[in-house]
Amino acid sequence: MSHKSMISIVIFTLVSCTCIQSGNTARILAIETFAGKSHWNFMSSVLRAMTDNGNNVTVFTPFLDGNRENYTEIDMSNIFPMKLNMSIVRIRNIFNNWFTPISFMMKNTGRRSCEILHNNDQLNDFLENKLQTDFDAIVIEPGIVSGCLSYLGANSNLPVIYTSPIPINTYTERVTYGDVSNPATVSSMLLNFAVPKTFFQRLTNTLIWLYSSIIVKFQEFLLQLFDSKPYDLGTINPPSLVFMNTHFISDKSRPTPLNVVNVGGIHLKPSKKLPKDILDFIEDSPHGVILFTFGSTIAMSSIPKYILSAFREALAELPQRVLLKYEGEMEDKPKNVMTRKWFPQRDILLHKNIKLFVSHGGISGLYEAVDAGVPVLGFPVFGDQYRNIDNLVEAGMGISMEIYAVTKAAFLKNVLDLVNDEKYIKNAKITSEIFKDRPMSPEKSVAYWTEYVIRHKGAPHLKSQALNLTWYQYFLLDIIAVMLISIFIFILIVLKFFKFIRTIYKKICSSFSKVKSD
Repeated sequence: MSHKSMISIVIFTLVSCTCIQSGNTARILAIETFAGKSHWNFMSSVLRAMTDNGNNVTVFTPFLDGNRENYTEIDMSNIFPMKLNMSIVRIRNIFNNWFTPISFMMKNTGRRSCEILHNNDQLNDFLENKLQTDFDAIVIEPGIVSGCLSYLGANSNLPVIYTSPIPINTYTERVTYGDVSNPATVSSMLLNFAVPKTFFQRLTNTLIWLYSSIIVKFQEFLLQLFDSKPYDLGTINPPSLVFMNTHFISDKSRPTPLNVVNVGGIHLKPSKKLPKDILDFIEDSPHGVILFTFGSTIAMSSIPKYILSAFREALAELPQRVLLKYEGEMEDKPKNVMTRKWFPQRDILLHKNIKLFVSHGGISGLYEAVDAGVPVLGFPVFGDQYRNIDNLVEAGMGISMEIYAVTKAAFLKNVLDLVNDEKYIKNAKITSEIFKDRPMSPEKSVAYWTEYVIRHKGAPHLKSQALNLTWYQYFLLDIIAVMLISIFIFILIVLKFFKFIRTIYKKICSSFSKVKSD
């Protein structure tokens, strides 16, 4: 082969590789719509999976991780109210029943986020002038209740990708996926059981599902009628793809459309070296260590004093050492307790000396405990946390307690049971093995499906056909109406027929009697 031919082949190969790489690189605009750290942990992990596969991401976010290769941040921290270290009393007052949270989340979370984003000039410039020309897809968190955030991707033909940081969202299933969960088998987000088992639970779940479905639609209608905003859409454009922070360990198996991809645990990273003081504290404990934290949203110091006293007195009697996330100085802190404003939770749970995780039930922390095979004592506070904890109770690796009803004796007993009873430890290891056994990692799933919907122009073939039906068609109300009318007409005809037969019979009998008398 000649020297020129060799050079030509090399140049052709290099150009081909360059073209292939360029063709595979997608440009993605991402928008974090909620200033909750746990929400951002999920969104940022999804975005990292995209950039690690060579795609370029530009993200509007209130949480800054720093620019890196293929990743550019636009700061929104000055316009979004942060949901960090909130008072547990305030949260419980808001979520004190099944009905208040829907209205609260719609007005104070959903539409407030829409208002903030709609007034952001830089974001508006991107949506109006750059979205269609500079990007191949848009990624947003759609919100828990209100559908107004869908306006962000409504004015383009780009694939819209949703990230859902909670395992289930029964309030927006119909407009997002097309299909809704059967209340006989899938619990509503705010209920405290993983699966409706008894008649009363199925009845309660069905009534809550009906109420929430109706009230969300009705409130959206009222808000658009009396407080209409430019971001209110007449029809919501369903997403091409939904990445859900879900795994069947934390959310029982249920039917979902093909464009819903479960990537629960995507935020889990390889363990890093622990700070020396924490490592020494853990390794110098002959009876093991308990990690006690209520995450980034709830301030442990806001817990009522009688509950803190119960916790403190019980912890002091434990042979184990305790790592307790606590803001400020704790009065009468037990000698076996170390407090910090924040702990490297993931890295601590992976240490072999950790015996128990005491948690509020946030899904990110529970995935860390499941991955590490550590039993969980849960104190769910609001939202999906009740269902999250109950799923681990169902798996046999956890116990759930009501925080406002906690006593020293009950708390101490449950801690000792979880630490000393081999069944909880064994079930935690089994659950961990199930959690890790996947055909594809969450990161690879994100990379593949993102590029799939871009390659196939939004992949409309993945969307549920239910999105093409009206609400009465989807619930077969028109079919039921026709069947009922048909049955009614049939019964009417039968009754008329028998009435006619009866009339004929009477006439025959009357004629026969008359002839006989004559």
